[in-house]
Amino acid sequence: MRKSTSAQWVIRILIYILGLFSLAMGVAVSANSDLGISPVNSLPYVISAVVRRDPGTCVTLVFCFYILLQIIILRREFKPVNLFQIAFSTVFGYFVNFTKDLVGDWALPGYPGKLVMLCISIVLIAVGVVLYVEVELVPMPMEGLSLCIAQKTGVAFHNMKIIIDCLVVVVGVVLSFLFLHKLAYIREGTVITAIVTGKVMALVKKPLSPLIQKVCFGAESALGD
Repeated sequence: MRKSTSAQWVIRILIYILGLFSLAMGVAVSANSDLGISPVNSLPYVISAVVRRDPGTCVTLVFCFYILLQIIILRREFKPVNLFQIAFSTVFGYFVNFTKDLVGDWALPGYPGKLVMLCISIVLIAVGVVLYVEVELVPMPMEGLSLCIAQKTGVAFHNMKIIIDCLVVVVGVVLSFLFLHKLAYIREGTVITAIVTGKVMALVKKPLSPLIQKVCFGAESALGD
């Protein structure tokens, strides 16, 4: 983790929180599109339906499981600072419930309107992930899991995110049919988001990364995968 001045630390934390809010807003919009919840929350939402608990609580619990997987994969390479993912997961869980209430029942009419909402949600999710990854604090658990597997395999992060997103969706589908006997919260929009978000992240990163690096660290960095 690179050094920053006190002011830069504040900026990094604010950008991180903004990223979490953007991600949560993307999740809320995708839910209202009625084309399926976004991959990052598809599994927690299915579990919330199974155990009948609020989505925010299930998000926090599932994300803690992702942190455990990181510890198992990285072992001694896992840095204790990454345990702060638990705290930020709790904040994100709050944002999930907050944005759900904020968006309310808003929805665009017709299938084309649903597709527009899906596109909006994908952009919000991609922007959110880029914001909180680029400030180099701690990744959110799902991205942390993608990062650690990418580190071990040498696969580019945005490509590994696509793989992890798709895997999470598959698990959500299995649990949905197994316990609810129907497909809940997961539809074509979930699959599209899982496949497309990583690519949109790569596009969003190009203009945002140099700006974030300059504001947070006082210098531009070379763009990488």
